[in-house]
Amino acid sequence: MVKVEFLGPINKNAMEVEITNLSELSSILKNDEQVSTWLETCAVAINDTLISSKDVALNDGDRISLLPPVCGG
Repeated sequence: MVKVEFLGPINKNAMEVEITNLSELSSILKNDEQVSTWLETCAVAINDTLISSKDVALNDGDRISLLPPVCGG
C-alpha cells in the first residue's frame, strides 16, 4: 500500500492505494475529476525525491506527492 498526497491547490485528501508503479496510479487518477486536470502539469515525488519516469517501482509504505505548479516571488 502506498500513500498519495495532493499538495497545494489540488485540495484533495490523501489516499492509500495498492499499486506497483506510477502508471497504475495515473490510470486511477484519470478517472478522478478533482485530480485529472492536474496530471499533465504536476511534478511527482516519491519519498521526497522528484522523479521523471512512470516506471519507477513502488514499495509498500512509499509516499507519493503530486506537486502542482505554483507561481510566486
